Parts: sequence; C-alpha cells; structure tokens
Amino acid sequence: MHLILLIVCLSVFLVCCYATYRHFARISVADVPGPESSSWLLGNMPQLFGGQVGEAEFKWQEIYGGVVRIKASFGEDRLLVTDPKALQYIYHTSGYRFHKQPERIELTRMISGRGILWADGNDHKRHRKVMLPGFGTPEAKALLPLFFSYAAQIGTKWKDIIGATADQSAVLDVTAWASRATLDAIGEAAFDYRFGAMENQDNVVGTAWGNVFMDTFGSPSDASLLALSLLQYVPRGIREFLVDHVPSAGLQHIRYTAQVTTKVARELVASKSAALLQGKGTRDIMSLLVKANASENEKTKLNEDELLSQMRTIIMAGHETTANSFSWAVLELARQPQIQSRLRSEIRSMERTIQARGSYGFTTSDIQSMPYLSAVVKEVLRFHPVSFNNFRQSLTDDVLPLSQPITLQSGEVITELPVPKGMKVIISIAAYNRNKDLFGHDAHIFNPERWLDGSMRKPDAPVGAYANLLTFAGGLRTCMGWRFAVLELQAFLIELLSDFEFSLTPEAMRIRREACIVMVPTVEGRRDEGAQLPLRVTVASREYD
Repeated sequence: MHLILLIVCLSVFLVCCYATYRHFARISVADVPGPESSSWLLGNMPQLFGGQVGEAEFKWQEIYGGVVRIKASFGEDRLLVTDPKALQYIYHTSGYRFHKQPERIELTRMISGRGILWADGNDHKRHRKVMLPGFGTPEAKALLPLFFSYAAQIGTKWKDIIGATADQSAVLDVTAWASRATLDAIGEAAFDYRFGAMENQDNVVGTAWGNVFMDTFGSPSDASLLALSLLQYVPRGIREFLVDHVPSAGLQHIRYTAQVTTKVARELVASKSAALLQGKGTRDIMSLLVKANASENEKTKLNEDELLSQMRTIIMAGHETTANSFSWAVLELARQPQIQSRLRSEIRSMERTIQARGSYGFTTSDIQSMPYLSAVVKEVLRFHPVSFNNFRQSLTDDVLPLSQPITLQSGEVITELPVPKGMKVIISIAAYNRNKDLFGHDAHIFNPERWLDGSMRKPDAPVGAYANLLTFAGGLRTCMGWRFAVLELQAFLIELLSDFEFSLTPEAMRIRREACIVMVPTVEGRRDEGAQLPLRVTVASREYD
C-alpha cells in the first residue's frame, strides 16, 4: 500500500513539474481574458462539464467573446473557441494541423473503436476515402421512403396505445420510441439488417446501446475529471490498457456495447464480402463500404478492426444522435404550440398537393419546397446540437485569425492569436450556434422565423456544411452522414406531426440538457432514470382539413 501511494505521489509530482515546464517554455496564452478558477487541481473543468450543456460557455462567450482562456487541471491553460474566423481556420484552412486530444482519443475509441471518428491525419484521409461512396446525396435521397416507414411504425404503435385510453391521450417517452425506430432505420439503411427494436424492446443491440452515454459519461465526478486530465500524460499503450481494464460499471456498459456491436458487425462484413464475391452486393452503406475497401490497394484499405469500427460509428451517429434531435424538436413544438400548429398546417397542405397529383408519398423535392419545415429543422439543430463540443490540439506553433479583436489583460488589442504547439482547444458547438453576431440578438430564443425573415446574412467566415451551423462540424471533419440526419429528422417530423399533437407534462417542464458526450434530455431530479422525454400525445384533429 505504501509503495502504491509513493508511486501515485511521484506521478503527480512529475506531472506538475512537466505542466510547469510547459507553461513557462512555450508561447503563452495567459494574457487572454477568461474566468477565474477556484481550483488548481481541477481548474474550470467542473464548471464546463458539471452543468447542463452550454451553461458555462454561454456565460463566458457573453463576457469574454469568441476566444476564452480557461484553466484545466494543474493550472494548464486551454482555449474555449467560438470565434467564426478562428474555427474556419481550424476546420478548413489548417487541414490536419489540429488533431484530437490524447485523452479524447480514448473516449472515442471506447465508443466507436478505431473508426473514422478516432482517426487523424493520413489515417482519417484513408477512412474518409473508403466511406465516402456510401454517403452521397443520391444515397441519402434513396432512403427517404425507409425513414417514413419507420416513423409510420411509431405512429401505428402510438395510435394503439392512445386508442385504449379513456381520454384518448397518453404520456409517452418520445426519446425511447425514437431511439428504437432510428436503430431499426439505421440497421436497414446502413447494413440491410433488421435489429427488430420496434417489435422487441429487449433487442440485444438496442438494450446494449440504451443509456450507454448516461451510464458512462453522465454527471462526471471530480475524480473522473482529474483521471481524464491525467490520461494525456500517459503513453498510448498504457492509456488503452487502463481504459480497457479499469473496473467501472459505466465502462463495463460501454465495453459490453462494443462487444455486442462488433459481433454483429463481424457477421455482416463476412456476409457482405461473400455477396460481393458472388456479384450480389446491395446498395446499403455497409455493402458500399466493403466494396470500396476491396478496391483499395493494401496500403490504403481499412484493416478488419477499422472496418468493424465503422459500424459502431454509424450506429452511434445514425441512431443515438437522430433520436435525440427528434426529441428536442418535439419538445420545442410542445413548448410553443403556435409553431407546432403552423408546421402541421404546412405538412397537411403539402399532403393535399401530393394527393392532388395522384401520388402517395413525399419526395425530396416536396420536402425542399416546405420553407417552414426547413426553418424548424435548422432552428432545432442550431438550438439543440446533440454533439455540443469538439476537442482539438495544435500540432505546431500556429496563429488563429480572429473575426473580432481581443483585448488582452495587458490592454493590447490583437486581431490574431499565436498559439503554441500542443495547445488544447475546446470548440463549443453549443455556444457557436448561439453567437449573436451570426444568429441575431435573440440567439438564445428558439425562433424558426429567423430563417425566413431575411435576418440571416451570408457569413463572412463560413464554417458548417449545413446552414453555417457547427452541429455537423466542418471542413475535413464534417459529419459525412449529415444529409441522412437532416432527411430522417424531416421525415419523422412530417409523419408524426401530421397525425399527433404534443403537449407538455409536469416532467417535461423540468427537462435538462444533459451532457454525456452527446446531449440527451433527462428530467430534473430523475437523472438516474436515464434519457427520457415524457410528453402527452393525442391524435391531432383533422376537422378543418
């Protein structure tokens, strides 16, 4: 026991010495304004990660602007960045000169393996080249009927539940239903595989993914924040060993999820490869990925571990994030019934147009001609970005250009900021999406009208792939599945809002924006129950149609 204590104390001492050396031996950002830290050991990390999504960043952006110096453990300076020009440089201009932070690489590996979200630099180029054929616009458009089909399955289940009640309404956990439907949708769309989550709540893959982010990353303790900070000083092999073997209920959940998903992925890759050899490949994303990988030379193709990891990545990105985006959308519609009614009117008007021409389903052209739907979807993705932070680290000494000058604590005004090699940058997607210079003085209000009234001007420093939002990141790191996500969200809203009306429950008035890698809705005082959104759902009247 004494020896272990001695090793721990010596390790902490060496870390402190190294942190002190780095502080004084490189370019300093200590003069950049930022909040005071009450803890040398933890810095501002409890404020950043302990509250609801965006709470700390919104306040700091309002006070200090688009670049804020914050403290990490052991007094280390980090930068919180929401300045558009600086972000354009990081995501677009610099290429791969801002890598993932070492400790964040391990979190990514836990969640999705050594897939495209884990890869950096030339590895990321290689992953992206193999995966791109499955994520084009034609591939996304081809999946529209599938998205409508699974949304309709939710509707059928809801009508059965509501029809059996005395008052013809029911309180339903929207997040749970959306999670099951989007898992089935991504299974069929990406892998031509039926998970069966809509019919079977105990589906093994669905159960494994259920609340995995809350169990593993929700409500981080001071000890876990400190452990995460210490990981950056640990060699990669030892980091991986610790993450894979340290006893922890939360880590055990995510390890089990990885095992379950990898088992299914291995079976799928084998069947897709066999079909490809027989000339029987289908057009699902996994088949296209296997085909693209088979055509690469040995130096650029993905190995088995990387190929299997892509499935975990696709499930996480195409299921968990879409389900939560839909949940945040209907929560806002329940909060503002006038927006809900206006959107339903537009949906039903388009339904009548489709029926008049003798068709039965929405096309992508129909959806593109629905301006209010587009405005609502953009506002949901702006206001409630499910992926709310990115973490980067400079590979070399560099200089960040700024769209707004910074007044340093010395009084000097600068329009570009030198950053040292190894500078850790936290990109607040949530705060960037509330930037008043970009989205108006009412950026903290959910208002779809901003996308229709001409107030949204063309940005001077565009960053994001969709509506200049950072929700899907940008540049070389743009989420390849963003078209799928937008189209699926639109399909679910059209299908379910046409038939159902959503209203608040007492629990829904206490919803938290829970930070656990992704942003999930939880009920204040009931976080131990995991992600949930209990709304009252009734069949919407068609009396005046």
